[in-house]
Amino acid sequence: WAAVKNGMKGKFFDENFLMSIATIGALIIGEYAEAVGVMLFFQVGIYFEERATERSRNAVMDAVDLRPEEVRLIACDGSVQVVNPEDVQVGSHIEIRPGDRIPLDGRVVEGTTRIDTAAVTGEPVPVSATVGTEVMSGCINVDGRIVLEVTHELKDSMVMRILDAVENAAASKPKIDRFITRFSRVYTPIVVALAIIVAIVPPLFTGEWQYWIYTALTFLVVSCPCALVLSVPLAFFSGIGAGSRQGILFKGGKAIEAMSRVKAIAFDKTGTITTGTFNVQTVEVASGYTENEVLQYAAALEAVSTHPIAMSIVEEVQRRGVEFNAAKDVKEISGHGMVGTVEGHTVLVGNGRLLAKENIATPLIDYVYGSEVFVAVDGQYVGRIIIADSLKADSKEAIRRMNGKGYQTVMLTGDVAASAKYIAQQVGIQGVRAELLPQDKLEVVQSLRNDHGSVMFVGDGINDA
Repeated sequence: WAAVKNGMKGKFFDENFLMSIATIGALIIGEYAEAVGVMLFFQVGIYFEERATERSRNAVMDAVDLRPEEVRLIACDGSVQVVNPEDVQVGSHIEIRPGDRIPLDGRVVEGTTRIDTAAVTGEPVPVSATVGTEVMSGCINVDGRIVLEVTHELKDSMVMRILDAVENAAASKPKIDRFITRFSRVYTPIVVALAIIVAIVPPLFTGEWQYWIYTALTFLVVSCPCALVLSVPLAFFSGIGAGSRQGILFKGGKAIEAMSRVKAIAFDKTGTITTGTFNVQTVEVASGYTENEVLQYAAALEAVSTHPIAMSIVEEVQRRGVEFNAAKDVKEISGHGMVGTVEGHTVLVGNGRLLAKENIATPLIDYVYGSEVFVAVDGQYVGRIIIADSLKADSKEAIRRMNGKGYQTVMLTGDVAASAKYIAQQVGIQGVRAELLPQDKLEVVQSLRNDHGSVMFVGDGINDA
């Protein structure tokens, strides 16, 4: 039946047509066991491949499904009701507690917090959110309770756009024929043509039509590459299963075949090329201070914070075995840093804007990859701490080997451009596209496909999927 349907679409010479004529030929010459065996094993092979593909595809969809199960809707009287996300309208107010995943796109109308956007943008550092900040569904509320005004219904939210992108990825991919289909397009016409010649040409001279037609049908049956046709689906079944046991999910046999034709490889940055964890890289000090002293002052204030950058400073101090006294009267200056008192000294720890706001002069400093934490004591700059995501141990070697094999390597990341370019230079990646959302990455991948053909994307998170 598949051969008939494909024939109606003008696709005559595929593996279904090849198996069909072999089966019909076997039935005509009385080789019933051969006819049944060919079709049975062919269908069994396809069945196993489809089962493995379906399990793998379901696992992929489960991994990227960030759809909320419930929403805490704030009613007109101020009470909180737990409702289905489909029932929430644009303009409604919803409550997001610390640790909750944000269910719908919205705007903060009450509260202050930090938002972990790693699942959507890949950026590992939580971002501050205050009244007026736009936040995307799928992200996680880290610290405080906030109230959002919903700006998009569930069907138009970021979590649904990510899910739709994964579900519809196959529709936008170039049509990739299986090897057996490409083989059949060449092999089948040749076999059929030779069978017709055997059935017609010799009888024109001998007159033995029945004998030569029987011979031609026998030739069709013998020429059926059963071992090849039957082994391909089973090989895919085995490959998909072996990949699953190693934590690799293939969305089907075509994905495995497509890897052999890849010309360009696009990489995510955070968690893929880098470790995704923050560590102190360098400590620069002003005259009269040591690295440990600068770290002591910084840790005294950062010890009260749960921000990843603050925690990395405290961890570095502990690693060095340096003791520090807790700061007093610590205050957070939103978007800038912290101020407090350490052993009678006023200490500021934060970004460059904090020192500029307090009119504290800083020396001319070259750009260094990572996040800068400036430290000032009693109105004087005493140093800065560079904190960054570290490269994975094998990233540089892996990229070098891929470049050596002629692949076009490109990094696509939601991180800022300066950080992305620095990492690309360190590992040898040829191209960089930074500050991208998931839909932006999809557009870039489609552009790469137009330029290079098959493209592989390597990432570690849901946003990459």
